Amino acid sequence: MAGNSQRRGRRLTSKASAPKGSGGKNKDSLAGRGRTLPADERPWHKAYSGTEKLPQRTAWKQDKERRAAAEEGRAPKIGQPGSKDTTWGRGGGRGVPTAAKGRGGKPTAGRSGPRVSPGRKSNPAKDSPELLVGRNPVLESLRAQVPATALYTAQGIDVDDRVKEIVRTAADRGIAILDVSRAELDRMTGGVLHQGVGLQVPPFAYEPFEDLVTAALEQAAPLLVALDGVTDPRNLGAVIRSAAAFGAQGVFVPERRAAGITATAWRTSAGAAARVPVAQVTNLTRSLKACKEAGFVVVGLDADGETDLYDLEAAVGPLVVVVGSEGRGLSRLVGETCDLTVSIPMISDVESLNASVAAAVTLAEVARRRAVEA
Repeated sequence: MAGNSQRRGRRLTSKASAPKGSGGKNKDSLAGRGRTLPADERPWHKAYSGTEKLPQRTAWKQDKERRAAAEEGRAPKIGQPGSKDTTWGRGGGRGVPTAAKGRGGKPTAGRSGPRVSPGRKSNPAKDSPELLVGRNPVLESLRAQVPATALYTAQGIDVDDRVKEIVRTAADRGIAILDVSRAELDRMTGGVLHQGVGLQVPPFAYEPFEDLVTAALEQAAPLLVALDGVTDPRNLGAVIRSAAAFGAQGVFVPERRAAGITATAWRTSAGAAARVPVAQVTNLTRSLKACKEAGFVVVGLDADGETDLYDLEAAVGPLVVVVGSEGRGLSRLVGETCDLTVSIPMISDVESLNASVAAAVTLAEVARRRAVEA
């Protein structure tokens, strides 16, 4: 039609465009990862048909599918446990050809245990027990009196001095010692190197934030510590240890994007997590404002703080010390919520201190000031 080339909004390019893709980069990123396991070989899938012990979660999925199929009058879409060998063969036996290739193209002959998808890690529920693995971590946790409900040892484990002490310490503490197959321990740990031992740690019991504040205010010198985005559980454990050493009544941390009390944090705290209440809060800024309304002075540690630590007169009153994350320090909203920011004087050109070290220095100075004023 005449004049159409002059109309507004006309298309200037062809409607079809060249297909877009990753250029094979996504495929390259999978190199050396091994094949993707089919559904009937995945212990976490309802179609699992392996010969290994059926995980409790998978059994629940299959039972749920059976009930749904019965209600709808159809056949259940589940696997047949025990019908497919899912263990690595020994020298080419037990269901896996000697020529089969594993991670990085290496032959799988000689391996034993379940075939776990390479690189897959278990994702336990937030409130589920944690399984700490490795001979040194397990031994250190038992020495630090970390609460534990069970010790798993693999059958045929190579016993050394560490294993002997682990078993002896667990027995002395009345912890259940369970001897399981290496294949089962492999599955429980999600393919993580466990060295034949695993310590089951119950989920940590956090203190309600309101109770934490109330209990602190009942003391002659209320002192709390807040962590803003500290993600390393070792830093969290070290801060809790310092809090216990210098008289703080509690520590509170955000629920999201921050470390919680794991076996690693507990071990680093050297058992102080059993003496110092720890609370998780949904919104750190709102919790700090609640502390201010309750009569606390909120101070944040900042390398460019407006107040020198040695000039902190508020240290003798109800105080909340806020420690920033390992990299970026205090977040903007938390920094704006603080009544004042405090810097630690240093004589060298070091930019900043580790979060746990900065907390220890600050709490030590607060304790010194309070001792002088007493």
